[in-house]
Amino acid sequence: MNLRPTLLCMTLLLLTACATGPRFETADVATELTPRGAALRFEEVQAQRVLWGGVIVDSTNLREGTRLEVLAFPLSNQEPQTQREPLGRFLVIRPGYLETADYAPGRQITVLGSLAELRQGQIGEAEYTYPLVQADDLYLWPRETAATEPRVHFGFGLIFSR
Repeated sequence: MNLRPTLLCMTLLLLTACATGPRFETADVATELTPRGAALRFEEVQAQRVLWGGVIVDSTNLREGTRLEVLAFPLSNQEPQTQREPLGRFLVIRPGYLETADYAPGRQITVLGSLAELRQGQIGEAEYTYPLVQADDLYLWPRETAATEPRVHFGFGLIFSR
């Protein structure tokens, strides 16, 4: 019995099961900078390019574009790792219209852009200082990647015949 076709098919199935995502160019990105760190030393880091991601907390369409409030998490392969400790919050401004039903609270997002300014806001009754990212590019993760279930399922079947 030749196992090569079977191994080839299984390899292809496993490769297609892997999650794909953004492949933003990160050569000029401040990789060590977090939203919390940017808010604390904004004068030093203003205009730096960042690659941040997390979970959308709020989305609002404004005259100048769409504003997203994001709870940041560490990235792995540019995907937010929501099981890890949050890194603070940040705001994103994206020129133009984004459908807020798609960019809804709970969705995961990765953002590439430049630190534009600090904005004051509130979380409940607490004051909060948000670094604002002027987004060059966004990647909205598919809803199924936000699940904590395994992404690959194996099954066995039996056939009974006479």
